[in-house]
Amino acid sequence: MREGWRWYGSFDRISFSEIAQTGASEIVTALHEIPYGQVWPLETIAKMRKSIELAGFRWSVVESLPVHDDIKRGEGNLSALFANYRQSIANLAAEGLKVICYNFMPLLDWTRTDLKAPVEGGGTCLRFDAARMAALEVYMLNRPGAEADYCGDALERGRVWYELSDDNKRDRLMKSVMAGLPGAYDRYDLPQLREALKRYEGIDRDVLCQNFKRFLEEVVPTAEEHGVMLAIHPDDPPRNILGLPRIVSTEADIAWILSACDCVANGLTFCSGSLGAQPFNDVPQIAERFADRIHFAHLRNVCKFADGSFEEAPHLGGDTNMALLIAILLGEEARRREQGRADADIIFRPDHGHELLDDVTRETHPGYSLVGRMRGLAELRGVIAGISHERAYL
Repeated sequence: MREGWRWYGSFDRISFSEIAQTGASEIVTALHEIPYGQVWPLETIAKMRKSIELAGFRWSVVESLPVHDDIKRGEGNLSALFANYRQSIANLAAEGLKVICYNFMPLLDWTRTDLKAPVEGGGTCLRFDAARMAALEVYMLNRPGAEADYCGDALERGRVWYELSDDNKRDRLMKSVMAGLPGAYDRYDLPQLREALKRYEGIDRDVLCQNFKRFLEEVVPTAEEHGVMLAIHPDDPPRNILGLPRIVSTEADIAWILSACDCVANGLTFCSGSLGAQPFNDVPQIAERFADRIHFAHLRNVCKFADGSFEEAPHLGGDTNMALLIAILLGEEARRREQGRADADIIFRPDHGHELLDDVTRETHPGYSLVGRMRGLAELRGVIAGISHERAYL
């Protein structure tokens, strides 16, 4: 397995020289400055690739080539948007980039209520608190029907939190949730969020699935033509948010997606944290079932709670058996090597590290600390080395 590191380009506060000290060899990044729906120019891709290689790394995975919200809603000039996406795939392939991560989450890429929740022993983590999310949806946003999405305990605690909170606490909650908004880092206030949600009225799970299937039919043949592997990222969290459907959350969802366009180019970014936040998901089992379609891996762990809350755990802590998961991925690599595949290695990156030590002074992207992710990478590296060593002597 090859060690990757997500980097946000000119927006990132972590330098190449610091990344080099983590031991990672692969950079995972995107052209974050290009608005959604526009073509990624060949010369801009080439410039980014060369700058990464000059720093001593490989740009191995694109994360992400975003899907415009009009495609998710099935409205607007879809022909132009699909054509632009296909051209971006072709341009990336021309520069040797053959793995493209993307997602199909409506409006928000990911959702957390706390960006700096304290953890045992010191440091902070990302947390999704069901009670605070209920407070936002039910009492701040006043979304009709929101009560049905939360258990009674979360609703009651959300009501209490709302009644005891002031404008500063509510504003901080809103900013935390909006941190998952994609694009040029614009953020909504409550009236703007209500307006944005109106654009999704009438789009239920079935409609979103239809729009996703059309997207696959439009772009996967281009990926196949250019030897590119598209890798869908699971929903984060794997549940409906703000009344918006999520359709990449379970084993059954993934099976439907991979069968909707049944070819190796239509594959999976295996995010153990996103899938692990769904109580009914058996993360190693899902990895084993779909191993031949895993093109990229995010390795992280979460601790879940009965009310639907969860928080980022240490990479070897939490609810997922990380050693078993890694063993499955290593087994898939071995199978690919036996088949003589040139792309046998699975690139992974340590996802969502805690903020530790001087991470708190850096103001990095939420979840993308330096020390916390370096700790996670070192732990994962140790597990990989241990399992690989054991297999070599069996």
